[in-house]
Amino acid sequence: MISCLVVDDEQHALEVLSLYIQQTPFLQLVKAVTSPIEALEIVNTRKIDLVFLDIQMPEISGLDFARTIQGKCKVILTTAYSEFAAEGFDLEVVDYLLKPIPLPRFFKAVQKVLNAATSSVPVTVASDEGIDDDYIFVKTEVKGKMLKINLKEIDYIEGMKNYVAIHHGGLKTMALLNMKDLEERLPRKHFFRVHKSFIVSVNKIVAIEGNMIQLKNVKADILLGDTYKSGFHEMMKHKLMD
Repeated sequence: MISCLVVDDEQHALEVLSLYIQQTPFLQLVKAVTSPIEALEIVNTRKIDLVFLDIQMPEISGLDFARTIQGKCKVILTTAYSEFAAEGFDLEVVDYLLKPIPLPRFFKAVQKVLNAATSSVPVTVASDEGIDDDYIFVKTEVKGKMLKINLKEIDYIEGMKNYVAIHHGGLKTMALLNMKDLEERLPRKHFFRVHKSFIVSVNKIVAIEGNMIQLKNVKADILLGDTYKSGFHEMMKHKLMD
């Protein structure tokens, strides 16, 4: 669960973001405050993973607030003014949301935080041990719906233009993601991109025949692309018995 603090001098903005957080299964609202001074005290005394931070506020601007906390927690900037975007990203904020903030755009921003948290979990062995309790949330084709997918249940992921199809536990979930983001976020010891259109679970591989990869309980043909072949064989060579 990602603990959140909302800081904005406008009550309406606090209410909107608080509602969005409450609608997101992996977020927990700790507090929503109008005073950046109070927010600094909360960040310094409580466990806060993510701050939704307005830029133009009395007492302390959002940008100065972000500089002050020095990376103690992730920051998503919220503002009605786009001209601060460049300075915001110089501070290595997660995202920059322009008001009024649509719910799908909010989901996209917080998914980045969840993906970063997931990918930072240390994985030491190439087996299902270590990902038993790991999962991702993905935004589905149904408006406003996010689905939890356990990593150990994923067989493979198929790229389909603006979407990906996640094949897991006999199910197929369409998600508004791209292959590059997933490749970067999924733990490398458990998932490997073998083709421009395929990421496979390494633990589900049962055979490799020429350029074809066979997965456990999966009938689909998974092609090992030329671009990914050398990296794949390098990863697998320590398991090869000559």
